[in-house]
Amino acid sequence: MMRIALVADVRLYCEGLAAVLATVDGIDVVGHCRRWQEAVPMVARTHPDVVLIDAPPSEKRAAVRHLTADGTAAVRVVALSVEGVERDLIEWAEAGISGFVTRDNSVADLIGIVRSVANHEMPCSPRIAAMLLHRVGVLAAGRTEPECRLTARERQILVLIERGLSNKEIARHLSIQLPTVKNHVHNVLEKLRVSRREDAVAVARGATAAARGPR
Repeated sequence: MMRIALVADVRLYCEGLAAVLATVDGIDVVGHCRRWQEAVPMVARTHPDVVLIDAPPSEKRAAVRHLTADGTAAVRVVALSVEGVERDLIEWAEAGISGFVTRDNSVADLIGIVRSVANHEMPCSPRIAAMLLHRVGVLAAGRTEPECRLTARERQILVLIERGLSNKEIARHLSIQLPTVKNHVHNVLEKLRVSRREDAVAVARGATAAARGPR
């Protein structure tokens, strides 16, 4: 019997999905709640095999990190209602999910994905597999180029890029001219040997994680 816990902030959605899953052979819904903060003690108490979570974009990293920390390390997390776009999928993958369900997937798809994840598999399309492999390559490039150093201003701008600010917003935030921002962004991408802002952020995160070492 596969033990499932569900986290979703819309009560009707959360309770409805829990009710549907409870009717599926081989699945035992051991708990559900509306906030990932509530899910942490619930997971520790009920010991599910898989946690289904629909978390706000700003909280996804904290949610996955806390749900899989310490004594709950065996739990696998499946992200719900994921946008089928590269940035969202990559962010969830970097957060540490074991699988995901997009907004276009059906309940049958969800059940199949959950069962695959429970078997330590992650079903995805060839396009998404290629996307994830590309990101791994980007992160590896960041770790193998330790001599690459950004200036203080370039690091500052990279942080703002990671926050999702546009060039105009960065210019306003730092009280500098837009062309100056564009030059800095160009230099950041060139030094990190990437062509996109998202990849620059990935390299920076990978370098930070490598510097911290294993916990």
